[in-house]
Amino acid sequence: MTIVTTAELKAHSNLSDDESDALLTQKIAAAEDWCAGYIGAALADLDPLPAGIREAILRIAADLYENREATVIGAGGSTLPFGVSDLLAPHRTWTF
Repeated sequence: MTIVTTAELKAHSNLSDDESDALLTQKIAAAEDWCAGYIGAALADLDPLPAGIREAILRIAADLYENREATVIGAGGSTLPFGVSDLLAPHRTWTF
């Protein structure tokens, strides 16, 4: 079960209804998995889901959709879309 819907990602990314829901669902699932791993908690356990986590999921999913290759020639790269780690930092579980 995804937390963010394809409709939300389409609105966030200004995509038309013609975009593939299956592909967008895959990108959302990957973004949700990544965010859960980063904060160290299951997203389903966070009720309600904090707005910062939802925004981070949308940013990562949109980036995964737009940049489907690991390398983009002629473009500056980054490991995460702008602000994602800042959005997730307050929700991260630290263990030592």
